[in-house]
Amino acid sequence: MSVLPVRWPPRRTTELTLPARLRHMDQERMRRYRENLDFYEGRQWLGRPRRGERRLTFNYAKAFADKVTSYLLTGASVQIEARDGDTPEGRARARAAEQALREVEAANGLAQLDFETELDCAVLGDAAYKVTWDPAERQVRVTAPDVQGIYAWRVPDDPSRLVALASQYTVEEAGPSGEPKRTTVTEYWTPKFFETWHGEELVRRDPNPYGFIPFVLFPNLREPKQAWGSSDLAQLVESNRELNRAFSQLSQILELSGNPVAVLEGVTGSQDIAIEPGAVWEVPERARAYLLDLLQGGGVQLHRDYIDLLYRTLHDLGESPRTAFGHNPQGLSGVALNTELDPLARKVARKRLIRSAVYERRAMMILRLLAQYTGLDIEGLRPVMQWGPVLPIDRGREVSDARALVEAGILSRRTAAAQLGTDDPDAEWAKVLEEGRALS
Repeated sequence: MSVLPVRWPPRRTTELTLPARLRHMDQERMRRYRENLDFYEGRQWLGRPRRGERRLTFNYAKAFADKVTSYLLTGASVQIEARDGDTPEGRARARAAEQALREVEAANGLAQLDFETELDCAVLGDAAYKVTWDPAERQVRVTAPDVQGIYAWRVPDDPSRLVALASQYTVEEAGPSGEPKRTTVTEYWTPKFFETWHGEELVRRDPNPYGFIPFVLFPNLREPKQAWGSSDLAQLVESNRELNRAFSQLSQILELSGNPVAVLEGVTGSQDIAIEPGAVWEVPERARAYLLDLLQGGGVQLHRDYIDLLYRTLHDLGESPRTAFGHNPQGLSGVALNTELDPLARKVARKRLIRSAVYERRAMMILRLLAQYTGLDIEGLRPVMQWGPVLPIDRGREVSDARALVEAGILSRRTAAAQLGTDDPDAEWAKVLEEGRALS
């Protein structure tokens, strides 16, 4: 067992408080979060601009993160299964638990919350969910705290298991004279107890009412032997910056070509050289004046070719072919289209390996709280994550295949309905039976 990271009470009066200790933790991770967020928001140039320098920003990194996230959550739903699902009692308990889960999802707006959290996770590299019980409303609350305020202690030989977790956020309170005052609140959770700090002052310490740490902390993409994840932007930074520079340079060349530069050769002074419409210059013998043509020799084409190479690099590193953005000049379809989009499908599949455990664990926390506070029977139940297809599919062919598997006894109707995107297969099957009875 790991030693808890905070002793209670402190051994010495000079020992730092928990909030003070957090200020010195994970500074490199917090710096990386800020840099990723700045880049996503379009602050992509380094240093101060030089005099007269043009800086254009084409935020492809944001477009890639948004695109992959939209593919990730396609057809996502959590189904509840019972170990004794073949019995009427097992099916009834699973049905009741799934209904309760759907009510929690609707009350918390989880569809929108999940998209926002996944986008935040793709940008920063990590994300978290918090699942608690609201005694005033008597319902489960699911929130997504900012991972920039999350600090975690883990089992040394198993980074997926949390020993303790601290969550910091800022609240606005009324000061002594009624003026608004911002206070940093720190929550510290272990399986046995939790603490609440306001600033540097410990205001509450109670037993953990849940018996578990009510947070699900997860990475965007897991790096081997690393506790924290990696951002989707990491591999796009250099290419996106170079694309911005190349576009800015080409833009400046085109502007100068539209306002040509006059070149005087063999002239040593600027006397009688007037810069105005219709001006006539007298230049010495053997001197000459001409306009500088920046477009001669195919210079612009070289810039365009280089920008096309940068485009290809961005799409390769982002694992998102241009076809995913609607660029399909060859009119690909079927297997050819799926092959073209395969890199994107592989990336989404890697993320879904992580997310399946995340959303199943979150659903299990919700069910445990409902069982604890409302008496919901969850004995023998387990959440199962279902995902929709990433790539375009032939809906008719998919339904035909599912029907053949059901008729052959290979697949149940419930599983087939879930795979086809039905959020509540049991409710849908009940409607089918009801309609059948009505027709008969």
